[in-house]
Amino acid sequence: MNFKQQLLQMFELSDEQVELIVSRFVPEELSKNQLFLEAGKPCNKLSFIEEGICRVFKWTDTKEVTQWIGNDGYFITDLASFFFDNPSIGSIEALTPTKLWTLNKKDYLDIQDSIPNWNVIEKRFIAKCFMQIEHRVFDFIALSAEERYNKYFEQNKSFFNQVPLQYIASVLGMSPETLSRIRNKISS
Repeated sequence: MNFKQQLLQMFELSDEQVELIVSRFVPEELSKNQLFLEAGKPCNKLSFIEEGICRVFKWTDTKEVTQWIGNDGYFITDLASFFFDNPSIGSIEALTPTKLWTLNKKDYLDIQDSIPNWNVIEKRFIAKCFMQIEHRVFDFIALSAEERYNKYFEQNKSFFNQVPLQYIASVLGMSPETLSRIRNKISS
């Protein structure tokens, strides 16, 4: 599904609104392991992943933590940095060669002047982001490590051949050894 079709599916937009929004995005390509965003720097862009896989990660005092992995059809940015001009607290890296459609912050802000119901569309976008976070939090509270693994695997089968397993383990809140034990248990 192309970017324009994805926007039509995700939001209640007219054809004219989609054309206006799409016209503000520019293509961007990242090579494997290239950073989209480096921790501590401002994030002045919001991008749609057309093709590829990216991860959001942060460093604690003792380790690197992968917070999220996204692929085709997802948006990437650091929301706090993009919306509130804070320095980013995490980094975003392309795990595969990645094709993006990127919107800079100035053009994002200009869209609200061109689309009368932009505040409603923007609220829906933020609400969808928030809902994903709610689902992840609930899964961490309610599901066992094995149940989280099974759910993630069913939703993201392709990741398991393209993403290093330590990143997947981190997203699931477990050590690589625990992930390995679960995989061995399931395959036996």
